[in-house]
Amino acid sequence: MQTVTITEQEAGQRLDHFLGKYLSRAGKGFVYKMMRKKNITLNGKKCGGDERLKPGDEIRLFLSDETIRAFSEITVQEVKKTPLAIVYEDAHILLINKPAGMLSQKARPEDESLVEYIIRYLLDSGNLTEESLKRVKPSVCNRLDRNTSGLVIAGKSLQGLQIMSDLIKSRAIGKFYLCIVKGALKQPVRLCGWLLKDERNNQVRVFAEGAPRPQEAVPIRTAYRPLKSDGRYTLLEVELVTGRPHQIRAHLASIGHPIAGDPKYGDSAVNREVKKKYRTDSQLLHAWRLVMPDGLAAPLSHLSGREFTADMPESMRRMAAGMHCDKGGRFHMARKTGVEIQDFEKLSCSGTCSANGSHAGPGGRGNSAGSGSESNGSRPSERLRMKTEK
Repeated sequence: MQTVTITEQEAGQRLDHFLGKYLSRAGKGFVYKMMRKKNITLNGKKCGGDERLKPGDEIRLFLSDETIRAFSEITVQEVKKTPLAIVYEDAHILLINKPAGMLSQKARPEDESLVEYIIRYLLDSGNLTEESLKRVKPSVCNRLDRNTSGLVIAGKSLQGLQIMSDLIKSRAIGKFYLCIVKGALKQPVRLCGWLLKDERNNQVRVFAEGAPRPQEAVPIRTAYRPLKSDGRYTLLEVELVTGRPHQIRAHLASIGHPIAGDPKYGDSAVNREVKKKYRTDSQLLHAWRLVMPDGLAAPLSHLSGREFTADMPESMRRMAAGMHCDKGGRFHMARKTGVEIQDFEKLSCSGTCSANGSHAGPGGRGNSAGSGSESNGSRPSERLRMKTEK
């Protein structure tokens, strides 16, 4: 017999979900059968599995030690030692600047991904034990394409995983990217359209909003504002309004401004040029800024309204620095490039969405943040106000 006492880390989930992780090698049928026969009880009483667990609850497993060991055995995958660029960490979440080339999650059982590197980091730092992995497995809450760099949110506790996943699902977190695209763009634009995924080829197609909606296509919205341009290339900040696979890459390519270095949706001549000149190994797309909403509940209330940024990869920084449109020829945020910040949400409400880069919204003022840091800030709708270059 074994008694498992629920802590704050595991509280809030259903009993059957907890048992599915704790007895991960047992089938669901076995777990429900043991509950029906009262070989598994909750606080000394018969249970059905749909009970919500609270701190201090006691789960008793009237099973042999051999059976419990066999069904709860944890195997930690051995992975190569990989330093993580941690932007922020607390008891519940991690924010990591993922490099291009690293998987966010496994695609195959033998793969190594950011999830495995996080688990190894937490084990090595003493913030996690193999025993506690039976109760909660840290994981990522948002995913980036393998060759896209930037901020990934990971949950360390059950509360961190649940709250962050819910915020991402409800689009409450502001997600902003930097990218370098082919051609000159001068106006802020909010693009609307339809996205159709080809599962077999792992590729998507984008259709303009005014076009007939293909069957199984989903609506997409992408907002961008130019930060810097030398006429041949433009550095953009992009807000991912809807989060679909390959959305930013395919949406920008569909209006004739593919991301430099993108092997799937890009321009092959551009890709060859930037690879030779700036030694790029992937598309120049970087998830650089996250803005948390106001009014977050405990235990993450301390994150309300805060903003986090991640440094660009070196190849992207080199190319941005080489776009000689200011005195130093270096990458500066909006305050140095003649572009002020504008509200992406107001942009969507001030006119018709564009599929060809023809619409710009009203002017306004706001603040700009640096990179590779965290700061207090307001919601995206209060921060991003932009005026186009004169």
